[in-house]
Amino acid sequence: MKPLLRPRRLAPGARVAVVAPSGPVPEERLQAGLDILRGWDLDPVVGPHVLDRHPEFAYLAGTDADRAADFQAAWCDPTIDAVLCARGGYGAQRMVDLLDWDALRAAGPKVFLGYSDITALHEAFATRMDLVTLHGPMVAAVDFLKNARAQEHLRATLFEPESVRTITSSGRSLTPGRARGVLLGGCLSLLAADLGTPWAHPSARGGLLCLEDVGEETYRLDRYLTQLLRAGWFDGVAGVVLGSWAECAPYEEVRALVLDRLGGLGVPIAEEFGFGHGEGALTIPFGVRAELDAERASLTLDVPALL
Repeated sequence: MKPLLRPRRLAPGARVAVVAPSGPVPEERLQAGLDILRGWDLDPVVGPHVLDRHPEFAYLAGTDADRAADFQAAWCDPTIDAVLCARGGYGAQRMVDLLDWDALRAAGPKVFLGYSDITALHEAFATRMDLVTLHGPMVAAVDFLKNARAQEHLRATLFEPESVRTITSSGRSLTPGRARGVLLGGCLSLLAADLGTPWAHPSARGGLLCLEDVGEETYRLDRYLTQLLRAGWFDGVAGVVLGSWAECAPYEEVRALVLDRLGGLGVPIAEEFGFGHGEGALTIPFGVRAELDAERASLTLDVPALL
């Protein structure tokens, strides 16, 4: 697995588009997130349909066509330096096929940020555009709005990426060792759901696989891991980094499941690494080569996340 193309870092005054590819966005949370961005001297531009609701399916932020149109317009606008997702939820897989990937590629590299359901777009950007993307807190997400650590790590990644080339957490080693590879991954259920589509990584071979999820019972997590194992998707993975498992079973049960399903891979596994749906979530650049030290719960990037 090769490192991907890094977009340029942001500078004060940069224009950043805020879009909603998935679920509906509460207006008060959106406004609070925009205020944080303005406090960083960014100029946020909100997509026309960000506050929409789908006429039939309340779990979607507007129609698939409108969500895709907002995304397409933001990415192809030459005055926009970054595209930030307002929140996750569900719906990115419904709109990703509506995007004109030739036009997105022609518009050039930009910063892209999101997590959770946005995993589907991280996968597409990696496979269709060979582009580094940021798995990190979203503009209208509660864990971003109320947590200074999440805000500061994202701000540093966007403006001063060389200052966060080493990402450390309070986690620990589930299986010991060091490994090198290109960072990839995201929400486990989305990675399993993407399997077999033209947007998915064909496998995690040679990668440092970052996994997290939210609100899933243990048997469902088992199902996702087993599906990926049976498909050979884990073959050749260099190491695994586990993030948050918010609103899942007690963590001891999740840990036992991971050991049962992935312990046989014989690769280093770091747990409780602090990215995903938990408080104070760290920003992880997908597509950058790094070294995992499971015992020290650290990731050291070969290069800064952004140019």
